[in-house]
Amino acid sequence: MTPASATPRLVGARRSSYLNLSRSPRYSVLFSLPLLLGYEALAAFLARPGAPELRNGADALLRAAFTAVGGRNGPAFGMAAIILLGVGLVVRDMRASRDRLRVAVFGGMLAESVALAAVFGIVIGVTTARLLGSLHALATLSLGPIEQTSWPTRLMLSLGAGLYEELFFRVLLVGGIAAACRIVAGLTPRASGVIAAIVSAFIFSAFHYIGPYGDQLQLQSFVFRMLSGLAFSGLYLVRGFGVTAWTHALYDGMLLL
Repeated sequence: MTPASATPRLVGARRSSYLNLSRSPRYSVLFSLPLLLGYEALAAFLARPGAPELRNGADALLRAAFTAVGGRNGPAFGMAAIILLGVGLVVRDMRASRDRLRVAVFGGMLAESVALAAVFGIVIGVTTARLLGSLHALATLSLGPIEQTSWPTRLMLSLGAGLYEELFFRVLLVGGIAAACRIVAGLTPRASGVIAAIVSAFIFSAFHYIGPYGDQLQLQSFVFRMLSGLAFSGLYLVRGFGVTAWTHALYDGMLLL
């Protein structure tokens, strides 16, 4: 029999094992794969001949960057490079770990993402209302022209937000700013993470007011989105890409749908 004193240590080891595994590339990348497949499938289904293609803003920004570098075929090559990078990370991680994939870890990541999306929705909403001093300001929050789109379009945009906004604003922006703070300014990892989270959250919020589908600039929506950006940046630093991407997608889905 297992001694009673060893039980807390076993529980802690299992929890630590799940937290470490769910942050690893093999779980994080594979867990985000359904977001990519669902987003691209819905984008293809909703596309109409002769009509401008509606895409998530971060996706459109990445495609524009790829086009500027590689011309008309730049987006295709850029997305292929991202997918190959993800496959490479998964393969390398699986070889290094020499451990089979566990379905229970994916189930735990999904349950965690659902719970976090619900908690974020409540906490960020209440915090925004307290900062603005009025629940009415939150109740009149506008999400811009997206509110006039169909529910499949909103679902597509929610999936794209979880995938591409986390890829751009958290992986690239938070990671880049944090690395610059450590290398250039010599700051500690914790201080670098805090600065990166705040700066990226400000840029993340401002990004939602750009383009034809951008929202009209309002204090309540800017504060709401900046708090969301801070929450997702903090979550990314603590829990990695996979859980953060799904939490963001589910969070946006609750707001838009």
